[in-house]
Amino acid sequence: MANERLRAALLECGLTPYKLGDEVGVDHKTVERWIAGRIPYRKHRYIVSTRLGVDESYLWPGALPREQVTSASQGEIVTIYPHRWDTPRETWKRLFSSAEQEIGVLVYAALFLAEDTGVQEILAQKARAGVRVRVLLGDPDSPEVAQRGADEGIGEAVAVKIRNVLALYQALRQVEGVEFRFHSTPLYNSIYRADDELLVNTHILGMPAARAPLWHLRKVAGGEIVSMYMESFERVWETGTPIPDE
Repeated sequence: MANERLRAALLECGLTPYKLGDEVGVDHKTVERWIAGRIPYRKHRYIVSTRLGVDESYLWPGALPREQVTSASQGEIVTIYPHRWDTPRETWKRLFSSAEQEIGVLVYAALFLAEDTGVQEILAQKARAGVRVRVLLGDPDSPEVAQRGADEGIGEAVAVKIRNVLALYQALRQVEGVEFRFHSTPLYNSIYRADDELLVNTHILGMPAARAPLWHLRKVAGGEIVSMYMESFERVWETGTPIPDE
């Protein structure tokens, strides 16, 4: 069966079998066989998926045994902090400073981040350098944000935090390359992304985010954890609405 995912990924990247073959170090006829359905060696799968910017498991589902996928996924876990407040400030700065292509933030408010002028300056510098910076904040008027406040027993405090965050981000919102959107989704996890590295703050019913665990993750070939969180971010981004200028 033809590999339509590989074919589509090549077209999206403007690559021909000849060009991809040159980059991978194989004959173009080998690439054509891959498109026809043959599964490449793993070293070639890794090179191709990296070049096309998609997961190996997306292009060749089932190519890796589940035991290997599980092992690779475990390798994506850098460390786990029992509480977000345990995460060193330098970890946040290193995360965003490392980005070369993409920074993403999915939260309701994350007031602690907006109050960090050092992090804000890093985000601005990265955007000016051509890194895409996207920030998703909870819609303060949404029932989802109201429910989070009720769950934590703090009433309208979450909505108030979001409005405070907007004021703190006023200068950053004017930087070209920085995009802000509201979202109205149940926030199961807050996601902080820099390319293929993530800090994921899990959420627990009735507990403030700062007290909940935080996972430090980094993408490993064949792993699936980071990819799932990245897909979640993109789904929320697609449903978000641009925040109007005040």
